[in-house]
Amino acid sequence: MSTKQGDQIKRVAIVFSGGPAPGANAVIAAAAVSFMEDGREVIGFFHGYANLVDYHPVTHRLLPDVHYRILQQRDVRGMRNARGILLGTSRANPGREIKRIEDLEDPSKVGSLHAVYTGLVDLGIDGLISIGGDGTLRSANLLVEYQRRLPAGAKRVQIVHLPKTIDNDYCGIDFTFGFFTAVDVMAKEVENLRADAAATGTWFVVETMGRKAGWLSYGVAIAGEADMVLAAEDIDGSLTVDGTEAGALDLDKLADRVVDAMLSGEGRGKHDGVVVLAEGLADRLPPADVGGVTRDDLGQLSLSQVDLAGLVAARAELRFRSRTGEVRRIKPLQLGYESRCAPPHAFDVMLGSQLGIGAYRALVEEGLDAHMVSVSGQLDLRYVPFTELVDGQTLLTAIRYIGRDSDLHRLARFLEARVERRHDWITSRRFTP
Repeated sequence: MSTKQGDQIKRVAIVFSGGPAPGANAVIAAAAVSFMEDGREVIGFFHGYANLVDYHPVTHRLLPDVHYRILQQRDVRGMRNARGILLGTSRANPGREIKRIEDLEDPSKVGSLHAVYTGLVDLGIDGLISIGGDGTLRSANLLVEYQRRLPAGAKRVQIVHLPKTIDNDYCGIDFTFGFFTAVDVMAKEVENLRADAAATGTWFVVETMGRKAGWLSYGVAIAGEADMVLAAEDIDGSLTVDGTEAGALDLDKLADRVVDAMLSGEGRGKHDGVVVLAEGLADRLPPADVGGVTRDDLGQLSLSQVDLAGLVAARAELRFRSRTGEVRRIKPLQLGYESRCAPPHAFDVMLGSQLGIGAYRALVEEGLDAHMVSVSGQLDLRYVPFTELVDGQTLLTAIRYIGRDSDLHRLARFLEARVERRHDWITSRRFTP
């Protein structure tokens, strides 16, 4: 007799939602194979929740090979290292009308959740594997909460979530798949820019993706040997309008911090370099500096529309001229999108594969519902309840920031000085016979 706690799960669905991340296909392939090898059926929905949120048994039926595919071994064989996303993705957001826990009792606000649930039930889905960022985790939790409010005899679809984001700002896991690949791709770009800067006597201000946290910017700056890195975690009273840590970011003070780094180099005969800024700094700018920028369903600023690098570079040129009477070229650049479908590094393939297998172990072996699959140590699997990740009243997930007293923060600050000394040593010997 089987000892598997979730042996009743015979048909499982996979939904990948949100932005792409290297290693996505390793996750999908490992999860699918785990269930198929155990004689269970796997359905992969195309383009996230885009088709499920519009499901209606009469007016919008879900069709095989149009809206989903019943996956076979041949679909996922040899896919772990493939770029892109086998199933595609989208930012369709079931439960976007839900702003607080009480909204789940309002029939007018649960329409998209009802559509997703009904679509899953009508296709005979017993378990759902949700792969995505914090917005996708929020949707997964809302589907759990929606089902908790159904009549006692209604079918329940068990749900597990696999964390995905190149931003690495997830609570409940140390590193998310795709993060290290994205860091490497952008770090190599920064290395190229350092060579360009040295050849042309230019400074570059590089803005990296990462949403509100500084993980990507710190990784890129450390691996790419940038001259300075600043993220939202670095904002204190010296960078704000009112001089308090909680105040709005002052663009002039931020530009002056860049100029400080430039002048530090100038004092040693260094007239070029690269400064890395996290896009999350833009979230702290005053409304006057981000006027006209759109916000999403949850009121979050669309950071990619702000052009933080352009704003800071232009202001830093003015501040440098004001402070020194001299002119320096400062060029802005945004990095991020080019990394999202890069070939995954071995670590991201390994991590993604373990998370995919973890979905099978969570649903079938452990019989879990409403849990996120995580790893620690030597890729040891662990399972984190949604209740530890999502606020029970606001239904929002927490952002994981870099601690200002952490060793990673100290490493970045230390290497800024180390990189400058190394640059001086190379420069002093570049033209020596």
